[in-house]
Order: sequence, then structure tokens, then C-alpha cells
Amino acid sequence: MERSWSAYRRRAWLMDELAPVSGGNKTTYGGWAATLCDSLDTLWIMGMKDEFQEAVDAIAAIDFTATTMETINLFETTIRYMGGFLSAYDLSGDQRLLEKSLELADMIYAAFDTPNRLPILRWDFHAAREGKEQESPDEIILAEIGSLSLEFTRLSQITGDSKWYDAVARITDIFEEQQQKSSLPGMWPLKVNGRAADFASGDTYSLGAFSDSMYEYLPKMFALLGGSSQYAKMYLAAMDTALKHVIFRPMVKDNNTQILASGTTRVTEAGEIELQPEFQHLVCYTGGMFALGGRLFDNPAHIEIAEQLTNGCVWAYRKFPCMIMPENSQLVPCPTDTPCKWNEQAWHDAVVKDSAIFDNMGKNARTLIKEMHIPPGFSTIRDAKYHLRPEAIESVFLMYRITGNSTWQEKGWDMFRSIHAHTRTEWAFAAIEDVTNSTAPKMDNMESFWTAETLKYFYLLYDDPTHISLDEYVFNTEAHPLRRPGTGKTGWFS
Repeated sequence: MERSWSAYRRRAWLMDELAPVSGGNKTTYGGWAATLCDSLDTLWIMGMKDEFQEAVDAIAAIDFTATTMETINLFETTIRYMGGFLSAYDLSGDQRLLEKSLELADMIYAAFDTPNRLPILRWDFHAAREGKEQESPDEIILAEIGSLSLEFTRLSQITGDSKWYDAVARITDIFEEQQQKSSLPGMWPLKVNGRAADFASGDTYSLGAFSDSMYEYLPKMFALLGGSSQYAKMYLAAMDTALKHVIFRPMVKDNNTQILASGTTRVTEAGEIELQPEFQHLVCYTGGMFALGGRLFDNPAHIEIAEQLTNGCVWAYRKFPCMIMPENSQLVPCPTDTPCKWNEQAWHDAVVKDSAIFDNMGKNARTLIKEMHIPPGFSTIRDAKYHLRPEAIESVFLMYRITGNSTWQEKGWDMFRSIHAHTRTEWAFAAIEDVTNSTAPKMDNMESFWTAETLKYFYLLYDDPTHISLDEYVFNTEAHPLRRPGTGKTGWFS
């Protein structure tokens, strides 16, 4: 963290991101110093108090009414900026952080000023300032509309002003009312209709990209609210459906390996349920989600599922030359949810079939496996990049905190060594182009979640478990710990 922060401070101060290969900087989130705001709580947690104070002093210069963006991504602004400020306030008590949270919240609250009170997720705040009427669009991403609740709720808890909570509670009520009306009852499609407030029409379902934090926030809202039957009911119903239709058991050559993965499911017009066994790095958060849900709802079976989901990602890390899992790949599923024996021919057939999305020129499986560096158990590599993502170590961290089993620390250390070895640059750390190639070039990218999430989870995995305890804090989807009421000096019920 010290190396990454020092490079950002010297080469990209008050810019959104450091360019870690060239030593330059980038504007990716409107020029509001994304890395600085996203990293405040990490600095505090790691004891970098001088750097923290300097960063808090600097946020006064951020003008949220000035941006290079034509539209504001409400979701990213909420999880990175508002979440970052609120978390840093909960940790430090610095009033300036609460003031900045309110400044931002007051601005984006206008995005909820639509005929049906559903927010505009790609909000033209310039048009709003001119008094032009806007409405939520026909197609919005599930995770974006469903992942504002933690931050707005925490703001209401701290300030005592219920308007922030009311804004997101209306959204939750619609999700609850329509949960059993989708073509895969219990889950919601990846894209929903904001204009019509239709959250049930759609045919594709997943716990991964486009949906992830929608499901992640259900048990976390239960925890933040001190117990909520609404969120408990919604979460348990969604996971029942996911376990039946989205989570699958891969065929692996290591016969003693018990792992699970989470894919994508499509419901056809005829009502047939089709599983696509893709394996996204992003979906690795599900192990931690099941572990947390298992603890909150006293469900040991879900903790066992969490272990197998998390081990699936640990297994994937170990299968590539860089010892890092790719952004997106595809596995070979077992016929049922019980372990199946390795079948070389079935693997080869899947490789030929699933590699058809590329120009394979009629090549046979052995040629494809060699040329595309496909490990046993994988049928294709859709995207071989590694973007410094946190989801795998997030679940390893949560498994350690919830089970107390030190083997998770050992698994995390293997992951850290691989990431450190292959992403280090002259300045900091960078995304890599191809995890199937141990000498693959680095990309000039270091997204703010590297310092906000990935490094924080690695640090906390080896820290005293009572520091940022899960009994006292709930992490938002950007790894910003928000204090649970009753465990500190601020908030409802305290």
C-alpha cells in the first residue's frame, strides 16, 4: 500500500488513477480523485495516519459540481465516493468527511427526482441543473439499481434524516414485490426496466457481472439494520434459486477437490432453463457472501457451500502460469450437483464447442488446448486479463474471519505472492494482459479498487480479527467498512 500510495501521491495527486506503467495519470471517474477518496479508510486501517490526514485535507478541493463527464454513474459515485467518505468518517470521526458525504448526497439525490421516484443511474446533472425533466430509462443494470442501499441507509443512521433511507427503501419494496414474478422465481434478471418499474421481465440470471452487489447487499442490509425480515426473506429466496439453477459443480481432474462455481442461466421462451458454465473472477465474491449469510442466518450448510465456492477460485488461481485467475473463462460442468469423475473426452468436446466463439479454423481439442493454454477443467478462456481484482481474496478473508481456519491465510499468501510478482511495475502495480503467459505485458491500469479493496483484504487477512470486526462493521461492495449501529457512538440504536 505504501508503494502504491506514494506513486499516486507523486504522479497522480487529485487525479482519478495512477497509470502504473508510464507513471502518468488518468481521469476515469470525472476527475474527482477517485483513488484518493476510495483509499481513505485503507490508509486509516493500515495506520498511515499522516497520509490519511493529508488526503482528508485535500478533499476540500474536490468540486462535485465540476466534472469532465457528460453523465454521472450514480452507482460508482455512491459505492466509491459516498461509501469511502462514510467509512472514513465512521473510523476516524473527522466531521469534514461527513460534510463531504452530505455535499455529494445532496447533489445526487436529485437523480431520484423522476415520475416514479426510481433514480437515473446515468444521470445528466447538467440537465438537472437547468431544470430539465428526466426519467429512469427502459434498461438499467440490476446491480446498479439494487446497490445503493447500504450507503444511503448508513447516511440516514448517522444524520438521523430518514430521507436517504426512504429513497432506497422504495426500490427494495419493488424488488421484494416482484421477486417471485420473474421467469426464474427468486432471482431478478440482469437488466430491468426503470421507466416502467418492471424488475421481473428478462431471461438472463447470474450472481456475477451486472447483478453481483444486488445480492451481496441483501444480507449486509440485514446486518446494518440490526435484523430485517424483509432482507432476510429476499436473500434466502434468491439463494435457494441460485443453488438450484446458477451454482454448479465443475468437472476437475483433481478427484479429491470439492469445488463449486457460479455461472449464468438463461430461461428460453419455452421455459427451459439453460446453464452457461462461465467463470468470472468477479463472481468469486459469492463465497464470502454465502459465508456471511450462513453466519447471519445460522445456516451451516451455506458456510459449507461458501467453502467450496471460495476453494473454486483458489483452485483457479493455481491452474495458470501466473498463478492468477483470468477475468472470464468457462468450465466443464458435472451432469449433476454431485462430484463426477474426470472424463478426458468430455473435456475435449467442451473445448472444441466453447472455443467456437474464436476463429479456431476447425482445430482439434489438443491443438486448441496447447495454443490457448487451456488448463484441465476449463473449456475456454474468454478474457485472460487480470485487473487487480479483489473478489477472490475478499472471500478468502471472509472465510478466515468466519471459520477461524488458518489454512485460508496460507491460501491468501499464495495468491498475494503471485499477484505481487506479476503485477509490480517501476511505479506501483498494474493489471496484466494474459494470465496464461508468465511473461505477459502489463497494462497501464491501476483501478482505485486495488487500494480500496484488494490490498485492504490482504492486509486484514493477517491482522487481528478484532480489528474491523465483522460484528462491528459491514463492508460495502467497494470494501468500505460501515459501522453497524449499537457498536459505536454514531447511528440509530446506538
